[in-house]
Amino acid sequence: MIDQADGLRRLMAVSPGKMVAVVGCEHSGVAIVIHNLAAALLQEGKEVLMFDEHNNFQRPEVQVAGQVVLIHAALDGDGAMSPLAARCDYILVVLRAQAASIKATYACIKKLHSAHALERMRVLVDGAADAAEAQRILANLADTGRRYLSLALEPAGWVRADPHLARSQRLNVTVVDAFDNSPAAMDYRQVAKGLLHWPLSRSSNQSGAQNTAAAARPQLAFEPALH
Repeated sequence: MIDQADGLRRLMAVSPGKMVAVVGCEHSGVAIVIHNLAAALLQEGKEVLMFDEHNNFQRPEVQVAGQVVLIHAALDGDGAMSPLAARCDYILVVLRAQAASIKATYACIKKLHSAHALERMRVLVDGAADAAEAQRILANLADTGRRYLSLALEPAGWVRADPHLARSQRLNVTVVDAFDNSPAAMDYRQVAKGLLHWPLSRSSNQSGAQNTAAAARPQLAFEPALH
């Protein structure tokens, strides 16, 4: 058990390949997403380190240059991340393919944007019926973020609804490891491969993280429904 400051010092001691803060505003299954994404990254031959800020647990393994660090980021009431999460190269927002989750996630994105003056975030749709539904959700979010927040909401991919996910949870293993050929496992591998090729955007996130006291944007009189 180590505190956030010590965790940050350990991470900054070397230069990991990618640091990703994973945010699930109204999605209780984000930890499952992170573990499956980590399993898919391991299959790609990457060293992976996971931090869970919600459980105040951090793993103090020796850092390896070129590894991927996944942080299950906790937000405060104003939508601000910890210094550790705010230091990440990427912010990955995970949402469910449900109207209530999409609405809550967009509200959360606005808070994150206000708290850190971020220029871009990645979005992952979990539990989509199919690729078409996920693409529609991602396109609507991207258009709304661009028009009303001047924010780039870039697609990270999607994971389809799959009964193998529930089976893997009962077995206490990832779907990627337990059911290699299942739709969800294939989707996680696709997301992991895409993540490894995301362009580095550290400068944008760092500048935003240093401005946590940025003034909130005025509330918009009208924003289109997301579905």
